[in-house]
Amino acid sequence: MADRPAPGTPLTFRWRKWDGSPHWTQECVYLGSDEWGDWLGQQPGWRSERPGRVMLADSPSVMLVPPSGDHTLLVNGSPHRVRVYIDLAWDVRWRDGEPTGIDMDLDVVRALDERGVYIDDRDEWDEHRVRYGYPLDLVDRLEALAVDLEQRVSARTPPFDDATADRWLAALAALAPR
Repeated sequence: MADRPAPGTPLTFRWRKWDGSPHWTQECVYLGSDEWGDWLGQQPGWRSERPGRVMLADSPSVMLVPPSGDHTLLVNGSPHRVRVYIDLAWDVRWRDGEPTGIDMDLDVVRALDERGVYIDDRDEWDEHRVRYGYPLDLVDRLEALAVDLEQRVSARTPPFDDATADRWLAALAALAPR
């Protein structure tokens, strides 16, 4: 990918909501890119925060930022109980050398317990699409994308398979701690 930092470069992923208000910021590191897009990593103990909440990562994770700009794929390493967490998004792209995006509420999750694969936060999606006035064509597109991603995660097709993410988790583990 053009104009990307060198692998190992610390970054902050900045999420916002549709109205421009701040959402999550995530401390991460650039790992590199492959045919699926750009990969970022987060080590245990690194911060993710949003207004009113701070979380420290309890396991390593990698995030794929695909060129489509309509979602991100987060894959957690052990001991996390959620393996896959996809944020449906809008306008995910690089700005001023760091990734940013608009969180669009719907998520696709693959939990390692009886919940399995499911679409999460439909209640938040329903509330926010009215509150923020999401365009109807965007609503239709993201609802269809959520169903498509749920099927692809269930089938574990690349990059939603374990092997793809495990390669990037190994790259994250190989970096010197900061």
